[in-house]
Amino acid sequence: MRQSVKFLHTVSSCGLLGALMAYILVLRMAPQASIGQYADMREMISLICRYLLVPSLAVSLVSGLVAMIVHRQYQQKRWAWAKALLGLSMFESTLAVTQSKAVEAAEFAAQMAQSHDPTKAAERLAQAIGSEWTVLVTILVLCLAQTALGVWRPRLKFKQQAL
Repeated sequence: MRQSVKFLHTVSSCGLLGALMAYILVLRMAPQASIGQYADMREMISLICRYLLVPSLAVSLVSGLVAMIVHRQYQQKRWAWAKALLGLSMFESTLAVTQSKAVEAAEFAAQMAQSHDPTKAAERLAQAIGSEWTVLVTILVLCLAQTALGVWRPRLKFKQQAL
């Protein structure tokens, strides 16, 4: 059971990192010059999030928590609790960004359809994608921090002060 949970956790973590990299590649490399290209890029990102990113993150989080239940020693390790807290915050932020960006993309597409000012549209697009990069980098850093905690398993002991 322990090995199965660990294997599932490792595979889902690989899927999570792959999904984040695919998201970043699509955001960086996809053409976005027109509303149609922007809509296509958003659809591709939505598919990555729906079928790879969120499911991988959910499986990774659940399998990590199950690993803590199955392997009792993990319950006494601070690195495991730090990893669990990072996982929960990452899950929440990933859901928030995928949902908010989907809503924002729909609003942007509606504004583009009504407006014929390409300068204003380009500014709005640059602003939306700039904030998305910040969130993606933050999620990627959290993911790498979790991976580092899982691989190196630091003791994370508090220093005792002399009285």
